[in-house]
Amino acid sequence: MNRSTQVALSDEERQPCEIWTRVMGYHRPVSLFNIGKKGEFYERQYFRECVAKLQ
Repeated sequence: MNRSTQVALSDEERQPCEIWTRVMGYHRPVSLFNIGKKGEFYERQYFRECVAKLQ
């Protein structure tokens, strides 16, 4: 497959992606979090070193 070829999937062919994150020293899927922990996860701000260097 060359770079100009794009693959298009229909909605029926797609499947959900499970997101895992580290919480309290171990990894868990976000789908198993309670409402409060999901809210904390989605409010996180991620550190970017290149942005921090500029400030």
